[in-house]
Amino acid sequence: MSATAPLTLSIEGMTCASCVRRVEKALAKVPGVAAATVNLATETARVDAAPGTLPSALEAAVEAAGYAAHLQAADAPATPRAPADSARGGPVALAALLTMPLALPMLGLLWGEHWMLPGWLQWLLATPVQFVCGARFYRHGWAALRAGSGNMDLLVAIGTSAAYGLSVWQLLVHGDGHGVHLYFEASAAVVTLVLLGKWLEARAKRQTTEAIRALQALRPETARVLRDGVEAELPIAQLALGDLVVVRPGERVPVDGRIEDGASHLDESLLTGESLPVAREAGARVIGGSVNGEGLLRVRTSALGAESTLARIVRLVETAQAAKAPIQQLVDRVSAVFVPVVLVIALATWLGWGLAAGDWAAATLHAVAVLVIACPCALGLATPAALMAGTGVAARHGILVKDAAALQAAQGLRVVAFDKTGTLTVGRPTLVALETLAGGDRDAALAAAAALQAGSEHPLARAVLQAAAGR
Repeated sequence: MSATAPLTLSIEGMTCASCVRRVEKALAKVPGVAAATVNLATETARVDAAPGTLPSALEAAVEAAGYAAHLQAADAPATPRAPADSARGGPVALAALLTMPLALPMLGLLWGEHWMLPGWLQWLLATPVQFVCGARFYRHGWAALRAGSGNMDLLVAIGTSAAYGLSVWQLLVHGDGHGVHLYFEASAAVVTLVLLGKWLEARAKRQTTEAIRALQALRPETARVLRDGVEAELPIAQLALGDLVVVRPGERVPVDGRIEDGASHLDESLLTGESLPVAREAGARVIGGSVNGEGLLRVRTSALGAESTLARIVRLVETAQAAKAPIQQLVDRVSAVFVPVVLVIALATWLGWGLAAGDWAAATLHAVAVLVIACPCALGLATPAALMAGTGVAARHGILVKDAAALQAAQGLRVVAFDKTGTLTVGRPTLVALETLAGGDRDAALAAAAALQAGSEHPLARAVLQAAAGR
C-alpha cells in the first residue's frame, strides 16, 4: 500500500451517531482514501489519504451526504464549533417561556385543579415552538432524508409534527369542547427539552477542549528577536530557524532552541513533570513553553510551529481525544441501523394499535412516544465526550494519554509506579526544618539567611524568603 498522509476536516451539521456513520461512509468512497474516522464531539474527521488526493474531493463527498466540510490547517486545534442554533440560549429560553403555560396544567391535576387553557390559546403558544424554535429539526431532518438516510432530528421532527398535527385536527373537527384531547403541550415540551439538551451538549463540547487551549496558551504570542544587533518584538509566526531570541527572567521561552549565551534555571514541568527548575547554560537545549528563572538568555531557534515540542504535545492530546475507543465500534454498529429500525417500530406500533383497537388517535400517540424517546443523540455523543473529558482532565494535570484504547484499558489498572518523586510534588520547594548550632537563635539565623538571599530568584532562595516572611 502506498504511503498516506493524514488530513483533518471540520464537519458541520452532525447531530447524532447516524450522522457520524454517514460521513465516514461518504469519505471512504473517495478514491485514494485509506481510512476515515469522524468524531462527533470535536466535529472533525481524520482522513488517511494517498498523496495527491484533493481536499476539494473530500469536501464535495461530505456535502453530497448532506453536511458541510472544510479542511483544517495542519497545526489548527481540533476544537469543536458548536452550531449557531445550538450554542445560542435564545431559542431555548423562548421555547421554555412558551411551553411553561402549556405544561403547568399537568401539575395542577396533582391537586385536583383544572387549569387547562382554551384550545386556540394552546395552538397559539405551541405553533412558534414547533416551527420557529424547532425549525432546526426540520432543516437537518430534511437534509438527512435527501441523502437517503435518517438522524435524530428526523425522529424529533416526525414525532412532534404528528402530535401537533393530531391536536390541530382534533381542534378543527371537535372544536374547544369538553373532553377533546389536545397534545400541544407534548409536542412543545419535546422540542423544548431536546433544544435544552442540544444547548447543554454545545457547552460540554467547548468545555472538553479547555485542556488543548490551556496547552496552547503556554506558548507566548510574540518573541524578542535580535537581528543585526537590534532587538525587536515580533509575532511567533514571523520567526525563522536560526533567529536569536532574547528571553528575560520570569518569561516563557517562546521557541525550541539552544542557549547561545547566558545561564539560568528553567521550569520544564510541562514536558518532564519534574517540579524543581533545572539548571541550563550555554549549549543546552530549551523547550518552548518552559519558564525562565533568574537569568537573561539568548536562544538560537531550532524548531518552529508544528515541529515544536509543545505543538507535538498538543497534537498528541488532540489525537487521543479524537480517536475512537474499542467500545465505540459497538456504538457505530448500532447507530448504523438505529434510525431505520426506530421508524419501522413506530410504524408497526401505529398500525398495531390502530387496527387492533380502532382508535387511531391513541395509535398516533403511541407511535409518537416511540419516536421521541428513541433519539440516539446520547448514544453517539456519550463515548467521545467521555474520552475528551478524560484526556482533557489528565492533560491539565500533566498526564498525556497515548490513545483512546490506552485510556479504556486504564480502567483495569490496580498499581501505578512512579520513577521519581518530583512528579508528585506541588511544584515549589518549601523550608520544612531549620537547625542551628547549639544555643543558636533560629529566628536570627533565618533572618540572616533571608537577608543574604533577598535579591535572588533561585527557587531555594524564594523558599527561605517565604519561610522568613511567615515568621
